[in-house]
Amino acid sequence: MAIEERDPHTGYMTLGHEWNGITELNRPVPKPVWFFLGIAVLFSIGYWILMPSWPLGDSYTKGVLEIDQRTTLQESLQEASMQRSAWTQRIEELDFAAIQADDALMGRVRQTGRTLFEDNCAVCHGRNGEGGNGFPRLSDDVWLWGGEPEAIMETLRVGINSAHPETRFAQMQAFGRDGILDRNDVLNVVAFVRSLSGAGAEDAAAPEAVASGAEVFQANCAACHGEDGTGNIELGAPNLTDDFWIYGGDRNSLFTTVYQGRQGLMPHWEARLSPLERKILALFVLDLGEDVR
Repeated sequence: MAIEERDPHTGYMTLGHEWNGITELNRPVPKPVWFFLGIAVLFSIGYWILMPSWPLGDSYTKGVLEIDQRTTLQESLQEASMQRSAWTQRIEELDFAAIQADDALMGRVRQTGRTLFEDNCAVCHGRNGEGGNGFPRLSDDVWLWGGEPEAIMETLRVGINSAHPETRFAQMQAFGRDGILDRNDVLNVVAFVRSLSGAGAEDAAAPEAVASGAEVFQANCAACHGEDGTGNIELGAPNLTDDFWIYGGDRNSLFTTVYQGRQGLMPHWEARLSPLERKILALFVLDLGEDVR
Protein backbone atom coordinates (compact mmCIF):
# COMPACT_ATOMS: atom_id res chain seq x y z
CA MET A 1 0.00 0.00 0.00
CA ALA A 2 1.37 3.41 -0.93
CA ILE A 3 2.23 5.65 2.00
CA GLU A 4 1.39 9.35 1.72
CA GLU A 5 3.91 11.91 2.88
CA ARG A 6 4.31 15.65 2.59
CA ASP A 7 6.65 16.96 -0.08
CA PRO A 8 9.28 19.07 1.71
CA HIS A 9 9.68 21.52 -1.15
CA THR A 10 6.03 22.36 -2.05
CA GLY A 11 4.24 21.37 1.13
CA TYR A 12 1.68 19.27 -0.81
CA MET A 13 0.86 15.74 0.15
CA THR A 14 2.08 13.03 -2.20
CA LEU A 15 -0.02 10.20 -3.57
CA GLY A 16 2.61 7.66 -2.65
CA HIS A 17 3.57 7.04 -6.28
CA GLU A 18 7.13 7.38 -7.44
CA TRP A 19 8.75 7.02 -10.89
CA ASN A 20 12.52 7.20 -11.13
CA GLY A 21 12.71 9.36 -8.04
CA ILE A 22 9.84 11.62 -9.10
CA THR A 23 6.89 11.63 -6.68
CA GLU A 24 3.34 12.46 -7.66
CA LEU A 25 1.87 15.39 -5.75
CA ASN A 26 -1.74 15.65 -4.70
CA ARG A 27 -2.26 19.19 -5.98
CA PRO A 28 -5.72 20.71 -6.29
CA VAL A 29 -7.16 21.57 -9.71
CA PRO A 30 -6.06 25.15 -10.59
CA LYS A 31 -8.75 27.76 -10.13
CA PRO A 32 -8.58 29.00 -13.77
CA VAL A 33 -9.53 25.47 -14.87
CA TRP A 34 -12.59 25.53 -12.59
CA PHE A 35 -13.43 29.01 -13.87
CA PHE A 36 -13.39 28.10 -17.57
CA LEU A 37 -15.15 24.79 -16.86
CA GLY A 38 -17.91 26.74 -15.13
CA ILE A 39 -18.14 29.13 -18.09
CA ALA A 40 -18.47 26.16 -20.45
CA VAL A 41 -21.25 24.64 -18.32
CA LEU A 42 -23.14 27.94 -18.15
CA PHE A 43 -22.74 28.44 -21.91
CA SER A 44 -24.07 24.94 -22.56
CA ILE A 45 -27.10 25.47 -20.35
CA GLY A 46 -27.76 28.86 -21.98
CA TYR A 47 -27.42 27.36 -25.45
CA TRP A 48 -29.81 24.50 -24.59
CA ILE A 49 -32.38 27.08 -23.44
CA LEU A 50 -31.99 29.59 -26.28
CA MET A 51 -31.19 27.45 -29.33
CA PRO A 52 -32.56 24.28 -30.97
CA SER A 53 -30.57 21.48 -29.44
CA TRP A 54 -32.16 18.30 -28.04
CA PRO A 55 -33.75 15.71 -30.34
CA LEU A 56 -37.31 14.67 -29.49
CA GLY A 57 -38.11 11.76 -31.78
CA ASP A 58 -39.29 13.32 -35.05
CA SER A 59 -38.74 16.84 -33.77
CA TYR A 60 -36.38 18.77 -31.46
CA THR A 61 -36.44 21.45 -28.79
CA LYS A 62 -37.02 24.78 -30.56
CA GLY A 63 -35.30 27.00 -28.01
CA VAL A 64 -36.49 30.37 -26.74
CA LEU A 65 -35.13 32.14 -29.84
CA GLU A 66 -36.82 29.62 -32.16
CA ILE A 67 -34.01 29.85 -34.72
CA ASP A 68 -34.52 27.44 -37.64
CA GLN A 69 -31.64 26.99 -40.05
CA ARG A 70 -33.98 25.64 -42.72
CA THR A 71 -36.02 28.83 -42.59
CA THR A 72 -32.84 30.90 -42.60
CA LEU A 73 -31.54 29.01 -45.65
CA GLN A 74 -34.85 29.34 -47.49
CA GLU A 75 -34.91 33.07 -46.80
CA SER A 76 -31.33 33.39 -48.08
CA LEU A 77 -32.19 31.45 -51.23
CA GLN A 78 -35.27 33.58 -51.84
CA GLU A 79 -33.22 36.75 -51.40
CA ALA A 80 -30.55 35.46 -53.78
CA SER A 81 -33.24 34.46 -56.28
CA MET A 82 -34.74 37.95 -56.15
CA GLN A 83 -31.34 39.53 -56.68
CA ARG A 84 -30.63 37.15 -59.57
CA SER A 85 -34.00 37.76 -61.21
CA ALA A 86 -33.21 41.47 -61.39
CA TRP A 87 -30.47 40.91 -63.99
CA THR A 88 -31.61 37.63 -65.54
CA GLN A 89 -34.88 39.27 -66.54
CA ARG A 90 -32.96 41.97 -68.35
CA ILE A 91 -30.89 39.36 -70.20
CA GLU A 92 -34.07 37.56 -71.22
CA GLU A 93 -35.68 40.78 -72.50
CA LEU A 94 -32.75 42.56 -74.17
CA ASP A 95 -31.26 41.60 -77.52
CA PHE A 96 -27.67 40.41 -77.80
CA ALA A 97 -26.26 43.76 -78.93
CA ALA A 98 -27.81 45.62 -76.01
CA ILE A 99 -26.45 43.11 -73.51
CA GLN A 100 -22.96 43.24 -75.03
CA ALA A 101 -23.03 47.03 -74.72
CA ASP A 102 -23.91 46.87 -71.01
CA ASP A 103 -20.74 46.39 -68.94
CA ALA A 104 -22.66 45.48 -65.78
CA LEU A 105 -24.67 42.78 -67.53
CA MET A 106 -21.60 41.41 -69.28
CA GLY A 107 -19.94 41.14 -65.89
CA ARG A 108 -22.80 38.86 -64.82
CA VAL A 109 -22.52 36.95 -68.10
CA ARG A 110 -18.80 36.33 -67.59
CA GLN A 111 -19.33 35.13 -64.02
CA THR A 112 -22.31 32.86 -64.66
CA GLY A 113 -21.17 31.83 -68.15
CA ARG A 114 -17.83 30.65 -66.80
CA THR A 115 -19.60 28.16 -64.52
CA LEU A 116 -21.91 26.98 -67.30
CA PHE A 117 -19.00 26.61 -69.72
CA GLU A 118 -16.79 24.66 -67.33
CA ASP A 119 -19.67 22.36 -66.34
CA ASN A 120 -20.82 21.60 -69.89
CA CYS A 121 -18.28 22.58 -72.56
CA ALA A 122 -14.74 22.74 -71.18
CA VAL A 123 -14.21 18.96 -71.22
CA CYS A 124 -14.12 19.09 -75.04
CA HIS A 125 -13.34 22.69 -75.96
CA GLY A 126 -10.84 23.42 -73.18
CA ARG A 127 -11.25 25.60 -70.10
CA ASN A 128 -10.61 28.79 -72.06
CA GLY A 129 -12.12 27.63 -75.34
CA GLU A 130 -8.73 26.79 -76.85
CA GLY A 131 -10.12 23.61 -78.42
CA GLY A 132 -8.19 20.47 -79.24
CA ASN A 133 -7.77 17.78 -81.85
CA GLY A 134 -11.28 17.16 -83.18
CA PHE A 135 -12.83 19.96 -81.13
CA PRO A 136 -13.09 23.49 -82.58
CA ARG A 137 -11.40 26.40 -80.91
CA LEU A 138 -13.99 28.87 -79.59
CA SER A 139 -11.65 31.72 -78.67
CA ASP A 140 -11.02 32.76 -82.28
CA ASP A 141 -13.37 34.31 -84.80
CA VAL A 142 -13.80 31.23 -87.00
CA TRP A 143 -17.17 29.46 -86.96
CA LEU A 144 -18.49 26.40 -88.74
CA TRP A 145 -22.16 27.34 -88.43
CA GLY A 146 -21.88 31.11 -88.13
CA GLY A 147 -20.59 33.38 -85.38
CA GLU A 148 -23.75 35.39 -84.80
CA PRO A 149 -25.13 35.02 -81.24
CA GLU A 150 -28.37 33.59 -82.57
CA ALA A 151 -26.49 30.97 -84.60
CA ILE A 152 -24.40 29.91 -81.60
CA MET A 153 -27.47 29.71 -79.39
CA GLU A 154 -29.18 27.51 -81.98
CA THR A 155 -26.15 25.21 -82.17
CA LEU A 156 -26.31 24.88 -78.39
CA ARG A 157 -29.99 24.02 -78.61
CA VAL A 158 -29.88 21.30 -81.28
CA GLY A 159 -26.23 20.17 -81.29
CA ILE A 160 -24.32 18.76 -84.25
CA ASN A 161 -24.94 15.19 -85.43
CA SER A 162 -26.80 14.70 -82.16
CA ALA A 163 -29.98 12.85 -81.24
CA HIS A 164 -32.04 16.05 -81.43
CA PRO A 165 -34.67 15.86 -84.22
CA GLU A 166 -33.58 19.29 -85.50
CA THR A 167 -29.84 18.73 -85.10
CA ARG A 168 -27.33 20.37 -87.38
CA PHE A 169 -25.90 17.62 -89.56
CA ALA A 170 -22.51 17.55 -91.26
CA GLN A 171 -20.23 14.74 -92.40
CA MET A 172 -17.02 14.57 -94.37
CA GLN A 173 -17.10 11.59 -96.72
CA ALA A 174 -14.44 8.90 -96.59
CA PHE A 175 -13.26 9.49 -100.16
CA GLY A 176 -10.40 7.01 -100.02
CA ARG A 177 -11.83 4.28 -97.80
CA ASP A 178 -15.10 4.17 -99.74
CA GLY A 179 -13.32 4.05 -103.10
CA ILE A 180 -14.52 7.42 -104.36
CA LEU A 181 -10.93 8.58 -104.97
CA ASP A 182 -7.77 6.56 -105.46
CA ARG A 183 -4.67 7.20 -103.38
CA ASN A 184 -3.06 9.45 -105.99
CA ASP A 185 -6.15 11.66 -106.20
CA VAL A 186 -6.24 11.92 -102.42
CA LEU A 187 -2.59 13.00 -102.34
CA ASN A 188 -3.20 15.56 -105.09
CA VAL A 189 -6.26 17.11 -103.43
CA VAL A 190 -4.34 17.32 -100.15
CA ALA A 191 -1.58 19.24 -101.96
CA PHE A 192 -4.20 21.58 -103.45
CA VAL A 193 -5.97 22.19 -100.12
CA ARG A 194 -2.66 22.99 -98.43
CA SER A 195 -1.89 25.45 -101.22
CA LEU A 196 -5.16 27.30 -100.51
CA SER A 197 -3.98 28.36 -97.06
CA GLY A 198 -0.35 28.82 -98.03
CA ALA A 199 0.65 25.87 -95.87
CA GLY A 200 1.95 23.74 -98.73
CA ALA A 201 5.13 25.57 -99.67
CA GLU A 202 6.87 22.24 -100.10
CA ASP A 203 4.24 21.33 -102.73
CA ALA A 204 5.30 24.22 -104.97
CA ALA A 205 7.94 21.94 -106.46
CA ALA A 206 5.13 19.73 -107.77
CA PRO A 207 2.71 22.13 -109.47
CA GLU A 208 1.23 19.30 -111.48
CA ALA A 209 -0.01 17.69 -108.23
CA VAL A 210 -1.64 20.95 -107.17
CA ALA A 211 -3.21 21.40 -110.59
CA SER A 212 -4.56 17.84 -110.60
CA GLY A 213 -5.77 18.33 -107.01
CA ALA A 214 -7.68 21.43 -108.08
CA GLU A 215 -9.63 19.37 -110.60
CA VAL A 216 -10.36 16.70 -108.00
CA PHE A 217 -11.44 19.41 -105.57
CA GLN A 218 -13.89 21.01 -108.00
CA ALA A 219 -15.42 17.64 -108.82
CA ASN A 220 -15.72 16.30 -105.26
CA CYS A 221 -15.25 19.00 -102.62
CA ALA A 222 -16.50 22.33 -103.99
CA ALA A 223 -20.15 21.41 -103.45
CA CYS A 224 -19.63 21.77 -99.68
CA HIS A 225 -16.49 23.86 -99.26
CA GLY A 226 -17.20 26.24 -102.14
CA GLU A 227 -15.36 26.61 -105.43
CA ASP A 228 -12.82 28.90 -103.77
CA GLY A 229 -12.58 26.73 -100.62
CA THR A 230 -13.96 29.39 -98.28
CA GLY A 231 -16.51 27.01 -96.76
CA ASN A 232 -20.25 27.13 -96.23
CA ILE A 233 -21.81 27.92 -92.86
CA GLU A 234 -25.15 26.54 -94.04
CA LEU A 235 -23.57 23.09 -94.26
CA GLY A 236 -21.03 23.42 -91.46
CA ALA A 237 -18.24 23.03 -94.05
CA PRO A 238 -15.05 24.72 -92.80
CA ASN A 239 -13.10 27.39 -94.61
CA LEU A 240 -9.97 25.78 -96.13
CA THR A 241 -8.22 29.02 -97.04
CA ASP A 242 -7.33 30.10 -93.52
CA ASP A 243 -4.92 28.55 -91.02
CA PHE A 244 -7.53 27.15 -88.60
CA TRP A 245 -7.87 23.37 -88.55
CA ILE A 246 -10.01 21.11 -86.39
CA TYR A 247 -8.11 17.89 -87.09
CA GLY A 248 -4.78 19.41 -88.13
CA GLY A 249 -3.53 21.01 -91.35
CA ASP A 250 -0.35 19.03 -91.84
CA ARG A 251 -0.08 16.62 -94.78
CA ASN A 252 -0.70 13.44 -92.76
CA SER A 253 -3.71 14.85 -90.91
CA LEU A 254 -5.29 16.11 -94.12
CA PHE A 255 -4.67 12.80 -95.84
CA THR A 256 -6.44 11.00 -92.98
CA THR A 257 -9.34 13.45 -93.18
CA VAL A 258 -9.83 12.99 -96.92
CA TYR A 259 -9.18 9.24 -96.89
CA GLN A 260 -11.21 8.22 -93.82
CA GLY A 261 -13.69 11.09 -93.53
CA ARG A 262 -14.76 12.98 -90.42
CA GLN A 263 -17.97 13.28 -88.44
CA GLY A 264 -17.82 15.37 -85.32
CA LEU A 265 -20.42 15.24 -82.58
CA MET A 266 -21.74 17.94 -80.29
CA PRO A 267 -24.53 17.04 -77.84
CA HIS A 268 -27.71 19.08 -77.85
CA TRP A 269 -28.36 21.10 -74.69
CA GLU A 270 -32.05 21.93 -75.03
CA ALA A 271 -33.08 19.44 -72.35
CA ARG A 272 -30.19 20.26 -70.00
CA LEU A 273 -29.93 24.06 -70.25
CA SER A 274 -32.75 26.59 -70.16
CA PRO A 275 -33.13 29.23 -72.91
CA LEU A 276 -31.68 31.79 -70.48
CA GLU A 277 -28.65 29.60 -69.75
CA ARG A 278 -28.07 28.98 -73.47
CA LYS A 279 -28.27 32.72 -74.12
CA ILE A 280 -25.74 33.44 -71.37
CA LEU A 281 -23.49 30.68 -72.69
CA ALA A 282 -23.65 32.02 -76.26
CA LEU A 283 -22.68 35.48 -75.00
CA PHE A 284 -19.86 34.00 -72.92
CA VAL A 285 -18.48 32.01 -75.86
CA LEU A 286 -18.47 35.13 -78.03
CA ASP A 287 -16.70 37.02 -75.26
CA LEU A 288 -13.93 34.40 -75.17
CA GLY A 289 -12.72 35.57 -78.56
CA GLU A 290 -13.22 39.28 -78.02
CA ASP A 291 -9.45 39.90 -78.08
CA VAL A 292 -9.13 38.59 -81.64
CA ARG A 293 -11.93 40.72 -83.07
